[in-house]
Amino acid sequence: MLVLLPPSEGKTAPPATGPTLDLHALSSPALTEARERVLDALVQVSGRPGALEVLGVGPGLAAEVARNVHLRTAPTAPARRVYTGVLYAAAGLDRLTPTQRERAASTVRIVSGLWGAVTPDDPIPAYRLSMGTTLTGVGGLAAAWRDHLGSVLDPRAEGDLVVDCRSATYAAAWRPPSSAHRVAVQVLREQAGTRTVVSHHAKHTRGVLTRHLLTRRGKAPHDADTLAAAAAELIGTSLGTAGGAGPGTAASSVLAVELGPTSRTAARVLSLVVS
Repeated sequence: MLVLLPPSEGKTAPPATGPTLDLHALSSPALTEARERVLDALVQVSGRPGALEVLGVGPGLAAEVARNVHLRTAPTAPARRVYTGVLYAAAGLDRLTPTQRERAASTVRIVSGLWGAVTPDDPIPAYRLSMGTTLTGVGGLAAAWRDHLGSVLDPRAEGDLVVDCRSATYAAAWRPPSSAHRVAVQVLREQAGTRTVVSHHAKHTRGVLTRHLLTRRGKAPHDADTLAAAAAELIGTSLGTAGGAGPGTAASSVLAVELGPTSRTAARVLSLVVS
């Protein structure tokens, strides 16, 4: 099983005493050259006038963009501690037992505009960069990473189950090979008989599913049907407590799990319906 996650926009900066960034310490060393190129481009643009516009952020994030300039000497921490958005709060990757943490390191890949793909254990600094960005000398990041990610992720996904929790922006950077059992996770909110897609619930519920897959007993799912069966174990689960939810989801729960046919992107679609 391979679980694909997007990074979180919200990040917690590592303590100043953390080790400085070492690209050679990251997993998937075949990505090091591409990481160097993207990092150089990000550092350069972040120190120039117009950096906020290029990176697609508002004035309130100016300090985070300025921090990008010093990424090469910035302190690092495991990615599971740096990514702290809604999905990661629910997944609780930093609240796993040692055995579960090993499972996460081998199973979870976080697809990133800066690093390409990292495991939860990879030491990274806090940064600001979206996969939807176009950088001078690199181009659009999704296209720039596609072949590089294919070289390291295709062999890992070959013939395996790929649980795709990425947003469309990050999914554009790599598509699993046709031999993989790719399942895209969709979250729908049902109220008064009407179903809608809600961003907060989608991120949170994907995090709950990720944690469940890493912590449940028994064999890991190996195809769409066994994934749906594992996800169905969450029916009735309160999303206000599972995986460390925020205060706004206390009354929500998983109502149903539905496995749809193959989509136009060659993925089965697993729908988690929440209240």
